[in-house]
Amino acid sequence: MSESNSLNSDIKSMKLYRHVDRVLTELQYLGKSEQETLSASELTPFDQLHYHGTESVDQAVRATGITVGSLVLEIGSGLGGPARHIAATAGAKVTALELQVDQNELASHLSARCGLAEKVAHVCGDFLTHEWSTQHFDVIVSWLALYHIPKRNVLLERSYGLLQKGGYFFTEDLYARKEFTDWERSELAAELFANCLPDYDTYLQDLKTVGFELVSAEEMSDDWTVFTRERLIDYRAQKARHIDVHGEVVFTAMEHFYDVVVRHFSGGKLGGIRIVARKT
Repeated sequence: MSESNSLNSDIKSMKLYRHVDRVLTELQYLGKSEQETLSASELTPFDQLHYHGTESVDQAVRATGITVGSLVLEIGSGLGGPARHIAATAGAKVTALELQVDQNELASHLSARCGLAEKVAHVCGDFLTHEWSTQHFDVIVSWLALYHIPKRNVLLERSYGLLQKGGYFFTEDLYARKEFTDWERSELAAELFANCLPDYDTYLQDLKTVGFELVSAEEMSDDWTVFTRERLIDYRAQKARHIDVHGEVVFTAMEHFYDVVVRHFSGGKLGGIRIVARKT
């Protein structure tokens, strides 16, 4: 088994990435037929797997100057939610790179149903090894995906190299506020597929080491602690609805994942960061 295939398999230990067809189940629940045309906005309640949904995506668009004609790469594009939102609202062309085959296939299907197949190019691959030929981008974005990727130096060097001069790098990511115990690291590796959790200062220094100019670094830990706690409370409050729509297996898996995230944020060791950097 290749390293990419192994990662694709191992990442399924993270329950958020199982049962990807729950998006289609939600659409069926809303009365949408299987091939019915959709708008990107109709999908936003279901396809934004990060925190604060399209509000965060809009912040990235503003911070990096994404506009019509911009060439954007999203690393770890999941179900394609941010990529579709950027294409639909800013008019940019987005290359959406996703490691997981099932998520990539469903994302491509959904983008086609939204009439965005010419604006969003879905690519299945491992960012560390994918061949980009002569492609370059004006902006690279990523939401809660970079911490999955080992070999941080390769990740950042490739990102820097793929950007046009003056291009922007935006990420919302996880980091370590305090040292984790071996047990905590083991749980984070299994439940969140955490392969790289540097501390705050190391995170920023790694960007500078490869040549990035740091535009801004925003501490998101307290905000995300509140967000994830409220998400869990709301999910449990709608238990009957979720079981009716998705079944008990899916409800239990999602509740477990949300609970693990809340526990680690609330423990004060897992942190969140929002970065804007620039290739000078």
